[in-house]
Amino acid sequence: MLNLTFLGTGTSQGVPIIGCRCYVCRSEDQKDKRLRSSVLIKSENLSIVIDAGPDFRYQMLRENVDTLDAIVLTHEHRDHIAGLDDVRAFNYIQKRAMDVYGEKRVLEEVRNQFMYAFDDDKYPGVPSIILNAIDEKEFEIQGLPIIPIRAMHYTLPILGFRIGDLTYITDASFISDNEKRKFTDTKVLIINALRKEEHATHFNLAQALQLAKEISPQKTFLTHISHQMGRHEDVKNELPANVILAYDGMNMDFD
Repeated sequence: MLNLTFLGTGTSQGVPIIGCRCYVCRSEDQKDKRLRSSVLIKSENLSIVIDAGPDFRYQMLRENVDTLDAIVLTHEHRDHIAGLDDVRAFNYIQKRAMDVYGEKRVLEEVRNQFMYAFDDDKYPGVPSIILNAIDEKEFEIQGLPIIPIRAMHYTLPILGFRIGDLTYITDASFISDNEKRKFTDTKVLIINALRKEEHATHFNLAQALQLAKEISPQKTFLTHISHQMGRHEDVKNELPANVILAYDGMNMDFD
């Protein structure tokens, strides 16, 4: 049995600016407070995070995460890797480097953006990170099998991941039929749905719902939601019964 927590369900796309009067931005409903998208997956002996954006530190504090074994990256955009500097707290507590998994291209960008963490003569206290290259082949983290799923984020190749009967894909705008075969029998699908209007680089709501209908999992959770989607209470009433608008802090168990 695994446990999943939505650390964040939002996005930097359409992010509100200071002074914004948007009715979603100013909502008092905590389900409308969407930090950058990320999930925490835990088993009895393992704890991993998929993506570590700018909100990583606060998300870890909010969920009382005191041990973390690894971080898996979908791609190299800043809203998915900018929080890696804050693994230094886990380095200090756990007395070891943090394992970070990603494609070679993604890891090269991590090395470029956090070059001080990889200096031969490192400054005391900087993050300690071990880079682990993955591709489209299945890999394991401490015995947990993870199946990468190739998707396109406009023209950028990215990865989603299947873990057991759960499939997590974010920032996708296209998934080929061959890659869909990797998760046609998944019980739980988590997929990005940026807004109702079409967008060049992300699935919109209609496209996410079409994918959910095509795959037909037991449940579909929508994430990577911009404030342009609307308020949680309004949008959830527009969705099919087995499609759920995820929110930050939402927690569930799966096999």
